[in-house]
Amino acid sequence: MAGPDTTVPARSRATIAARTLRTDRWWLPPLLTTLGLAAFLVYATIRSFLRVGYYDAQYHYLSPFYSPCLSDSCVPGSSHFGTPFGELPGFIPLAFLSLPFLLGFRLTCYYYRRAYYRSIWLAPPACAVAEPHAKYTGETRLPLIVQNVHRYFFYFAIAVSLVNTYDAIVAFSGERGFGFGLGNVILLGNVVLLWCYTLSCHSCRHVTGGRLKNFSRNPVRYWIWTQVSRLNTRHMQFAWITLGTLVLTDLYVWLVSTDVIADLRFIN
Repeated sequence: MAGPDTTVPARSRATIAARTLRTDRWWLPPLLTTLGLAAFLVYATIRSFLRVGYYDAQYHYLSPFYSPCLSDSCVPGSSHFGTPFGELPGFIPLAFLSLPFLLGFRLTCYYYRRAYYRSIWLAPPACAVAEPHAKYTGETRLPLIVQNVHRYFFYFAIAVSLVNTYDAIVAFSGERGFGFGLGNVILLGNVVLLWCYTLSCHSCRHVTGGRLKNFSRNPVRYWIWTQVSRLNTRHMQFAWITLGTLVLTDLYVWLVSTDVIADLRFIN
């Protein structure tokens, strides 16, 4: 004899008209991300075209927003690699050779993609919050398919980091010879953190350990991959910290080179 039917009748998914049932301030992180990225973009754009206060001749401080400076429009001494290009019109930044690649590296960065996808494109803005888009095609069509070139921007970022490192080293030799000041600390700290951000990139992790089927046969690459993987866990932090150090470095060079403040010297 069959027992009583204890199955629960199937129900359709609940229809919820509200975008979300969350009662916390879920909108705050996307808002802060948008404001932070916008603030940096506005500052960096203005400074890149301003052409004032980017090089201090006395201490050889060069702003990262103007490195490398390769045209005749650059002030004397700021062209560490010569001036193979002539005068540039005002609508072209003096660091035109590096800025597009650095912008491309940041825009296609895996972390920054997540940041502006959620905060600016609202796809989705937060967990358990519906996005306003009717469909999702991912990074399979234009323009988002261009994100796949991130691995190539990585190599250019390495080259620019080497240039910034050279700039920081040159700054230890001013008009009075070897010297060391607060500006050197800021320039050097900025370079170290830029290296941390660049080397913690997911593409770097793939370059060092990708496609290896047996780590035991490649101990050197395995060790490098391990170190990069440790940096990779802090990629988000480095992404934000380096935005701050870039602004701090440029602002300090600007203030010192225009005699608004004096550089705090420790040696010479």
